[in-house]
Amino acid sequence: CAAPLLFAYPILRSVYAPAKGAKLQEPLTVVIREATDADFESIWPIFHEVAVAGDTYAYDPHTSKEEAFRQWMTLPNRTFIAVEGDQVLGTYYLKTNHPGPGSHVCNCGYMVSGAARGRGLATAMCEHSQSAALAMGYKAMQFNLVVETNEGAVRLWQKLGFAIVGTIPKAFEHVQYGYVGAHVMFKWLAED
Repeated sequence: CAAPLLFAYPILRSVYAPAKGAKLQEPLTVVIREATDADFESIWPIFHEVAVAGDTYAYDPHTSKEEAFRQWMTLPNRTFIAVEGDQVLGTYYLKTNHPGPGSHVCNCGYMVSGAARGRGLATAMCEHSQSAALAMGYKAMQFNLVVETNEGAVRLWQKLGFAIVGTIPKAFEHVQYGYVGAHVMFKWLAED
């Protein structure tokens, strides 16, 4: 097993003025580290919030805590958390996308608590995950189901170098919009 990856990752306030009437958020200073089984108590509320929303992830909104643990903590190769002080604000997993000849490509999933959204945490976790993936020997990263109505995530992943390599029509049953498309997004990470 590889050594744990631990990075203090400061997230700085945007230099742009907030929208008229919007409250300027305080900057975050987070530590992104590998999650332990005990950390799942703090991950579960985030997982549950995202799954129940039904607008970005294909998890059953009725996923039990035990099943969520299996899917988020057991099945992935590694799971990470973003912590500010003693509060878990976000989490991501990293796993092999397909075994065998496709095992050089990893897959990640990211979740941010509602209270921490819009403060740069998804960017920090995605950048961290790319470094972690390279350290684990992966050469590329693929997102298998980016819901097309999740425009903020699509824009962010593109800003971070991911390309839409295909769109699956009506692949996601959105809680508000019904059947919508889902993008497959890909980025080559290795230098070779």
